[in-house]
Amino acid sequence: MKDPAARPWRETKDGIALDIRLTPRGGRDGLDGVETLADGRVVLKARVRAAPTEGEANTALIRLLAGALKLPRSRLSIASGATARLKTVAVQGETAGLAAALAACLDRIT
Repeated sequence: MKDPAARPWRETKDGIALDIRLTPRGGRDGLDGVETLADGRVVLKARVRAAPTEGEANTALIRLLAGALKLPRSRLSIASGATARLKTVAVQGETAGLAAALAACLDRIT
């Protein structure tokens, strides 16, 4: 990650909250790096092949993130933005370990 201060997550009492901009029907499942939006928010860009119908894209996003972070899917959930492109994903667990795993994941894709 180029700017360590520009991280798309924040600590919560149960783990971390990860801000994501999801592109459904993106042609492939993958993480595309970090982006700063016009309003200054920093988000992780993700894309999935699934369509945004009946929660399919959200399910694919959870599967993608769980695999990238090497966590069980049960520890991840959509906290907000279930029907929007901009989402917040809650990741339950020990905060420092989750932040380290996310930083390592972002280093691999940027």
